[in-house]
Amino acid sequence: MLGERVEATPAVVRAAVDAGHDVQLHGHRHLRHSQLEEEEIELDTRAALDALAQVGVHPTRWRTPWGIATPASERVAARHGLTLVHWTIDTHDWRGDPALAMLARARRQLAPGVIVLMHDGLGPGAMRSGCENTAELLLPLIAAARARGLTPPALVPPPNHRSVLSAPVAPSSSREHGAPQPLGASQ
Repeated sequence: MLGERVEATPAVVRAAVDAGHDVQLHGHRHLRHSQLEEEEIELDTRAALDALAQVGVHPTRWRTPWGIATPASERVAARHGLTLVHWTIDTHDWRGDPALAMLARARRQLAPGVIVLMHDGLGPGAMRSGCENTAELLLPLIAAARARGLTPPALVPPPNHRSVLSAPVAPSSSREHGAPQPLGASQ
């Protein structure tokens, strides 16, 4: 989650946590790390972590805005004990594509270990007016994964989980824009 949105709507974050959802770090503001000095990344990260701490959330994972992680991002993440997380399948839901079109593209790429990027909010660059297309995609995408024998677990799996989309044999576990790594990131 973005820290500035956590500050604006703390009740939403608390409700998500109370409902059993995993809340992790996205940033405070939606800034491209490639355009920032390390000190600016540090300040933004600290502000976001402080906002999340105010609602009782202490993230361990960080999907940077735009999926852009620099060496400075990596150093900041290490200082805060955060693991950088990226995706392997981008639904491009921000464009407002119909759920069935996104499902057709994503279905071809479903495999053990994939991470699917979907947004639960509107941000810079969004070409849609709401998130209905993402909500409509969620259940069919989960069904498609299960039809392939995959189990979509939480980004931060419970103990003894192995991989993010895994074969059903054993429970499952998790990079920059377009580069591989864990399932489902939230904006």
